[in-house]
Amino acid sequence: QVHLVESGGGSVQAGGSLRLSCTASDIYGDYCMGWFRQAPGKEREAVAIAYTGIRDIYYINSAEARFTISQDNVKNTLYLQMNSLKPEDTAMYYCAADPCYYSDYLKRVAGGVRPDFGAWGQGTQVTVSS
Repeated sequence: QVHLVESGGGSVQAGGSLRLSCTASDIYGDYCMGWFRQAPGKEREAVAIAYTGIRDIYYINSAEARFTISQDNVKNTLYLQMNSLKPEDTAMYYCAADPCYYSDYLKRVAGGVRPDFGAWGQGTQVTVSS
């Protein structure tokens, strides 16, 4: 079973940056990995999704210009670099993963990247103050 551990959250002022990490264990073959966030009182929403080894990446509109996914294959770690942070980015950020083929990845993108992944990390809190 895939095990995911996030880290890197914290408190920053608006305009600042953070880099979140998601280290995966027991993950093999083709897979989809996503970053999601959930603010208090709001539904969990997608930030970005990547297909195996970041061969393809899709960013949700609100993240596209400010957030960047990268990966360290040796450490089996997916990163989310977040720049120009805004107070509205304040949320718990989660990493998620599921085995998937590229066609499954495309279906997820077309379907709006719903939070219906099988494996989730415990989350890391990001707080942005104005």
